[in-house]
Amino acid sequence: MVPTSALWLPILLSAVLVFIASAILHMILPSHKGDCRQLPDEAKVLDALRAAGVTAGRAYRFPYCSMKEMKSPETIEKFKRGPVGMLTILPSGPPAMGKYLGLWFAFCILTSLIVGCFASISHGPGVEHHELFHFFAVTAFLAYGYGQLVDSIWKGQTWGVTLKHVFDGLIYAFVTAETFSLLWPR
Repeated sequence: MVPTSALWLPILLSAVLVFIASAILHMILPSHKGDCRQLPDEAKVLDALRAAGVTAGRAYRFPYCSMKEMKSPETIEKFKRGPVGMLTILPSGPPAMGKYLGLWFAFCILTSLIVGCFASISHGPGVEHHELFHFFAVTAFLAYGYGQLVDSIWKGQTWGVTLKHVFDGLIYAFVTAETFSLLWPR
């Protein structure tokens, strides 16, 4: 067993390296540029949403129905006619990129801390690099990549976009694994 206090350097360094890798993947490389699209006739849709009184911090599903109403002919017809979707309303104003990036970095630190805690319980000092790398890669992938599948299963995100995020998670997992493996107490 390795005390978690001996892992602060790999915890912080892996979080920083994952943050940098994510910046490269999302801001420099073109792979995520087509993940979102503009609404057709955006001004008209935004005016309609404002007039409808949608509020920030809410997720809307449309057409909306209860479980009991789901099998009614009227509801089935609404689903057939479409569109069918989910809509999340964010606070009005320019995107709060500083806040989002700060939360993402906090998530990276928390992920590295949890991964480090798991390893500190299950592995002692001097463990072989390959064994550590494998453990860290699988554990970090569960946090960064595997959970992305839910967006296609329940939220209707295209599998192409989801698989790009899963691939990103694999890169983050490898970065985390290599950082911890190289800095693991001997």
